[in-house]
Amino acid sequence: MTDLPTRVGVVGGGTMGAGIAHVFVASGAEVTIVESDDDRVAAARQALERSLQGAADRGKLPEGTDVEGLVARTTVVTGVANLPSGTGLVVEAVPERVDLKQEILGAAAERCPDAVLATNTSSLSVGAIGRGLPPGRLLGMHFFNPVPAQRLVELIRPPEVGDDLVEQVRGWVEALGKTAIVVDDAPGFATSRLGVAVGLEAIRMLEEGVASAEDIDTGMELGYRWPMGPLKLTDVVGLDVRLAIAEHLAEELGDRFAPPQLLRDKVARGELGRKSGQGFHRWD
Repeated sequence: MTDLPTRVGVVGGGTMGAGIAHVFVASGAEVTIVESDDDRVAAARQALERSLQGAADRGKLPEGTDVEGLVARTTVVTGVANLPSGTGLVVEAVPERVDLKQEILGAAAERCPDAVLATNTSSLSVGAIGRGLPPGRLLGMHFFNPVPAQRLVELIRPPEVGDDLVEQVRGWVEALGKTAIVVDDAPGFATSRLGVAVGLEAIRMLEEGVASAEDIDTGMELGYRWPMGPLKLTDVVGLDVRLAIAEHLAEELGDRFAPPQLLRDKVARGELGRKSGQGFHRWD
């Protein structure tokens, strides 16, 4: 196991970013969250506080953990230029746009010249994101939602990243109490590719009237011990997010990832899953 960097930067303080900040600060690092404006700074701080306090209330933090102390070790700033220059790891967790990620990571590379750079993308090419960055400094560090509870981190390795960096980051993942898998920089990596394939087939089955959404999900939960069925999981991820990933994979890998019309129709109607209250299930 490798000791965590003393300072970690997380760019983007939404659901994923707050979760990533949570696990690093709870494991002993000092964390800086970067957001784009003052309103988002306040929202990111609140999201982190809720996440940490919720974990403490559920007994998921060591007994006696000072939640206020963890929050105090986390700084929320506007702009990558305000990251501490001695930051050892910068993880971006912003929307799935190659140009946005390139801009953020390029600024981070300049501001923190010794930092390892990581993207939390779930499907975009890490090599494409890294174009223009110093070679060998960027890899994928794909966390899963909710980050504090999910034990897996998928490390995506472009060809130019060496063994030493991969093993260093694997050690950091272990220091977080999580398990790393290492995959090549292929479309959809391992987890998104398999997860989307099952999710799309479940949508096609619903579209064809094979079974209800409830029964499809229950079949996978009880028959295959999935903690959550594929349609319910699509609701949690967001139908719009899953549609975008499917379209990207269809472009890269062919028609087997073509999004079903039912998915397109639901997104067009604003039925985006849990965040909108309605997806393949109703969410209160």
